[in-house]
Amino acid sequence: MPLSPNWPEIIARIRLDLRLGVPVVLTGHGVSAVVLAAETAAPDRLAALRDLGAPVLAVTARRAETLRARAYDGDVARIAVPDGADHGWVHAMADPSLDLMAPLKGPHRTLRDGSAGLHRIAITLCKQALLLPAALLVDGVDGAELAARNGLTLLDTEAASNSLGAEFALHEVTAARLPLSVSEAGKLHIFRPDDGSEEHYAVEIGHPDRSQPVLARLHSACFTGDLLGSLKCDCGPQLRAAMAQIGKEGHGVLLYLSQEGRGIGLANKMRAYSLQDQGFDTVEANHRLGFEDDERDFRLGARILTAMGFNKVRLMTNNPRKVQMMDGAGLNVTERVPLLVGRNPHNTGYLDTKAEKSGHLL
Repeated sequence: MPLSPNWPEIIARIRLDLRLGVPVVLTGHGVSAVVLAAETAAPDRLAALRDLGAPVLAVTARRAETLRARAYDGDVARIAVPDGADHGWVHAMADPSLDLMAPLKGPHRTLRDGSAGLHRIAITLCKQALLLPAALLVDGVDGAELAARNGLTLLDTEAASNSLGAEFALHEVTAARLPLSVSEAGKLHIFRPDDGSEEHYAVEIGHPDRSQPVLARLHSACFTGDLLGSLKCDCGPQLRAAMAQIGKEGHGVLLYLSQEGRGIGLANKMRAYSLQDQGFDTVEANHRLGFEDDERDFRLGARILTAMGFNKVRLMTNNPRKVQMMDGAGLNVTERVPLLVGRNPHNTGYLDTKAEKSGHLL
């Protein structure tokens, strides 16, 4: 096995660099660009980017709509950074939770010539790093020379194209018996993705027959609801009700997937909460942040259940999208089992929005 990192490993390294505020270099189709995540851009690094050329702020079309900037590239807008703009301007452009504190003055000049390919990839990498989906880019640089001279991670997006949006293998790291309040016959399995992202967990109760549909719940991590008892969502009650139902039946699986905040991470989820406090609903808040309604990939659950030997499932969910993704990933959903718990005066609007805008069966 060679010592040098492969493309998935280089992409994992890039995600960490972006979180640290370290620039990375992207190359592809004869163009190179140095990239810095907008959220972690520091004054000295922004100044260094200006020394290389005119920075461009790449944002999603969702965020561009809030900024009243034209997304000439469809899903991406390339906004020219004004000469006098500092890192505070960059942060305010990327973070809508600052909109009331830093009203943004337009109009913004957006680019329409040239390719947005590297800009699109930069936004994807920021999302994967659980940062705001916004990135600063300066193109027209000698990518290989710049990366070598500054010790920056370089990604050849053409060579790595099969890895950028690929489904990575999940393998079971370990499993151990875990007696639980709902059943003493508990077992916890740890699954680790090969792309260096967060681990996911499967709680197996009893000894489910692999030849029969298994009662299962795909539960996305919710620190505020599951651990703190937040009343803003129904996650905690759903988790406990699912565990209780599986325990009562005597066998089943609960998957605890590391997809906090509909896949945008806890920090961005708190930004969305601050927007909800300003009067936006949960979907509107995600859009203002630059995300889609739901960034989660439930095919993870299908892959874990398949690895555990299951091919049919009775899925505990109110979300038809979970059923569709599981079926699309080759796992036969024989029954959707409703999980109608957790409504309270603090989350009624949230649940109504999930039903009206996201199709949840509530």
